[in-house]
This record gives sequence, C-alpha cells and structure tokens, in this order.
Amino acid sequence: MSRKPTTHELEALIAAHAAEIAALKAENEKLAQRVLHFEEQLRLERLRRYAPKSEKLKERIFNEAEQAAAESREDDDVEAVAVPDTGLPEAPKPAPKTRGRKPLPDDLPRQRVEHDLGEDQKDCPCCHNRMHRMGETVTEQLHVEVKASVLQHVRFKYACRHCERTALNTPIVTAPMPGSVATPSTLALVLANKYVDGTPLYRVADALGRADVSISRGTLGNWVIRASELHLHRIYDALQQKLRSQPLVHGDETWVQVLKEDGRDAQAKSFMWAYRSGQDCAQPVVLFDYQPGRGQEHPQAFLAGYRGLLMSDGYDAWRTLTGATHLGCMAHARRKFTDALKARTKPGGPPLQALRFFEALYEVERVARQTPPDGETRAAYTLRLRQQHSLPVLAAFRTWLDDQAPKVLPESFTGKAIAYARNQWDYLTRYTSDGLAPIDNNVLERDIRPFCTGRKSWLFSDTVAGAKASAVTYSLVLTCRACGVDPYAWLRHALTELPQRAPDADIEDLLPFNCIAQKNLAS
Repeated sequence: MSRKPTTHELEALIAAHAAEIAALKAENEKLAQRVLHFEEQLRLERLRRYAPKSEKLKERIFNEAEQAAAESREDDDVEAVAVPDTGLPEAPKPAPKTRGRKPLPDDLPRQRVEHDLGEDQKDCPCCHNRMHRMGETVTEQLHVEVKASVLQHVRFKYACRHCERTALNTPIVTAPMPGSVATPSTLALVLANKYVDGTPLYRVADALGRADVSISRGTLGNWVIRASELHLHRIYDALQQKLRSQPLVHGDETWVQVLKEDGRDAQAKSFMWAYRSGQDCAQPVVLFDYQPGRGQEHPQAFLAGYRGLLMSDGYDAWRTLTGATHLGCMAHARRKFTDALKARTKPGGPPLQALRFFEALYEVERVARQTPPDGETRAAYTLRLRQQHSLPVLAAFRTWLDDQAPKVLPESFTGKAIAYARNQWDYLTRYTSDGLAPIDNNVLERDIRPFCTGRKSWLFSDTVAGAKASAVTYSLVLTCRACGVDPYAWLRHALTELPQRAPDADIEDLLPFNCIAQKNLAS
C-alpha cells in the first residue's frame, strides 16, 4: 500500500509546480514579445517595399490614427498629451501649382515654317476675285535634334621663301585630353548623362551608336577618369577649402561597391562620405569623398581643423571631430517614430503622439522660413521663434519620453525610437541655441539621393580610380545644382578653360557659385 504524501511534501510539490508555471509564463511572455517584434518588422518591410516611402504623411497618418482611435480604444492605455500651445502664428500656405501646359521658354531660338495656300486656291469661291492675306495664325512646337559633328582643327604653316630658315606653325588650343577625340562638349555630355541623369555608360555608348558614333564603354570610362584626374580635381580641391571655412557643415555617408580594390573582396562595401554647406550659404558646396571604410579617421582627415557647426546623424564617427559643435538630426528621430507607427497593426498610440510633437517643432521652422520683420536678420528671427515656441514643446516632449520609456517594450520599434530620442537629446535640441543651426540633415540627404538613384543603374564602380572620379564629378554637378547652374553648361565651360590654365593659376572664377550667369556659360 502506497504511502500518502505528507503536508510538507505537498507544499513543496505545489511550490515546484508554481515555480515551473511562473517560468513557463515568463518564457511565454518573452516569446510573445519576440513574435510581436517580428510581426512589426514584417509589416514595416512590406510597407517599405510596396507602400509610398515619402515621410510627408501628415494628413493620412493623423486621419487614419484618429479614426482607428475612435473605433477602438481598448488596445492602448496611452493618454493623449496635448502639445503646448505657444501662440505660434500660422505659416502661410504655399500657392497652389498652376495646371496646364507651360509656354515654351522665350529664349529658345525660333525657326519659322510657313504654310500657304496654292496659287489656284487664293481666288474667292464666291465672286472669283483675288483674296488678300489678312493675318496669320501661329502655333509652336518643341523641336529637339540629336546630332554629332566632327571638328577639324586646321593649323596653317608659314615659311620664308628667301632664307628658307624660318618656319612658323599656328599655335594649337590645348585639348582637354591630349590624344583623345573628345571635345569639352562631348566630355560634358558623357559626364552629365551619367552623373546628372543616372545613365550607365553602356547606355550612353548605345545612344551614341544611334547617332552613328561608335565609342566603347571602356573608352567612355577612361574619359570620365582622365577628365577628373587631369582637370576637375582642381575645382574639387578649391571647393574643399571653401567648405572648411563655412560656419556650418552637414555630414552623412552612404555605401558604394568597388569590384577591384587591393586586399578586399568584390562584395565588400565601401563608402561615399558626403559633406555640404548650409542651405542658406552664399557659396553652396556639396562634396563626396570616396573611402574604403566607415571609420572615424575619414571625416577627421577631410574636416581637419574645422571649428564650426557640424550636423550629422547619430553615427559615432562624426562625434569624434573635436573642436566642432555637434548637432543631431531631428528628421532621423522623427523617422524612427514614423516607422514605429507604420509597424503597428492599427495607427495610433505612442508613435502618433510623438509625431504630433515633431509636427509642432517643424511648424516653428516653417514660420521661421518666412520673411523676417524689418530690422531683424534671418538668424535672429529664427532664434527668437525657437526660444519662444520650440523650447516649451521640447520640454513637454522630454517629459513625455521619460514617462513612456518604462511602459513600452525596449525591443519594439516604439521602444527603440524613444531610446534613440533620449540618448541623442542633447544633440537634437542644440539647434535651438543658434539661429544659423538647422533642425535636421535633410538638405544633404536630398543631395545624396541622386547618387543613390544612379547607383541603382550603374550598380558598382569597377576600380578605385573610377570611384574617386565618381566622387569628384558627383560633387561638382551637385554643387552646380545647389548654385542653380546648369551642370552640362558648367562642365563644358570648365573643361574648355581648365586645360588652358597653368596648374598654379587662379581658378576662382570657374567655381560654380561664381558662374551663376548661365547665359555666359552657354555662349
């Protein structure tokens, strides 16, 4: 006959079972959190692949979130926190874009093509008398031709018939690349096609073939590299010196693949480090710097001795530049909350509340972009608005972040967004103490976008020389864009002038911000 367990044995068994149940519950809770995190990642990746990628989702996000909150409030215990009302005046809305066809530019040359009746049709069908011309109707069409021509450089020779000792040759204009058939216009066309329009060189070669010009992709690639090494790097070096003297520099980086690099696999990622002057700078400069890695030594070498404002994201390599005043990018912090909102099963909750704070901060910046009052500079006006309207919003936002941090899962998108904002808080809020400081790094991200778009077409650089040439050329065409200068016209002008100037000659007049008069370039 089996012995009945004692009370102590039963209590020990119950305690063991309770401990096991508690451990299983904890494990189940942990697994449930991981499943929730994976579901958020899956939803976000689907949206990144198939949904619009623009962050200008103000009305759609807020309307969907408010509708979802009205339908079901039991999913979240988040209390809505009102954004402080600081009495900020409303920024005027931009004028709506005019619809319809725009007229053709007046400066385009006009070619008159006349259409007239035959002589036998100019008699009146009623009285058979001769009709007179009483006016004309003019309609315009855009006519574009793509054609190539050959320039024959003829040098006359002179000699003396009497002494037959003296002979003279007409001096020749130095070509941009000695031994090559390319003119400055041809080089500018190839560079603009690849670095402005994002067309790979094999497609440029195909386009030239349709004009009955047979030039291989290898030859085009050699033109790009030699144009950079022989001439364009001089402009690049001068712009780098200009950038280091600016009071504000934006910094960011993006990857690039180089197939043939000593000591590295073809699949290894290299990087283009991007730098830009401030948006309102009188001498805009955009520069790319190719480097094989993402280490801190690269920005330290490029911006050696810089002592101004430096705007960057949260990457630690930028923060190692001693002497610079570091600013954090508010758009990066906002983007993390936007991703957290997209990853939710229903819009709303903490991410939506955080986006309301960001919207209030950016509304201050929109007002600051308006014309300042008489007698007040742009920087002073911006600083006054930030001190009066942005600081109260930031104070309320920080209180909300500290309150929400222990309530959300650390590994969730919302938890990571809150942690990022709190960790970067000093850098994110430093812009409020300087009217020249920007709120985010968007101006440089917009300049990096053409590089990323082109990268989807040409995919990689074959050699390090090609990557460096791409860095130089992208720098120059994007600087032209920032200055409002036609990149093709400027490249043609620069490649015509640079070969004629000595290596130590002054090239200040060739910098893009000194060539804003595009009509002079075109002529």
